[in-house]
Amino acid sequence: MSEQKTEELTRTYVVPLGVVFEAPPYRRAKKAITVIRAFATRHMKATQVKIEAEVNEVVWARGIKHPPRRMKLEMERDEDGVVTVRLPEQESPP
Repeated sequence: MSEQKTEELTRTYVVPLGVVFEAPPYRRAKKAITVIRAFATRHMKATQVKIEAEVNEVVWARGIKHPPRRMKLEMERDEDGVVTVRLPEQESPP
C-alpha cells in the first residue's frame, strides 16, 4: 500500500464532553483528554494528535472532577497527517 500525503486542513469544532461524566469523578479530566484525542482522530483522519498545553490547562482548570461539558477547539492537520488541537483565537468585538 502506498503512502498518501494529505493537504493541510484547519477546522473549528465544538467537542461534546458529556460522555466524560459517566466516568468516576476522579478520572473525568483524564477521560476528557482521551475523548478530545479520539474526536480529532475520527473527524480529521489523523495519524497522530498533538494537544497544546492551553487546551490541557482549560480542561484541568476546575480540577479532575469538573471538566467542561463542551469545548470549542481548532484542529489543524498538516501534510504528514499530524493534527494539532488548540483553542481558537478570540475575536475582539467591533
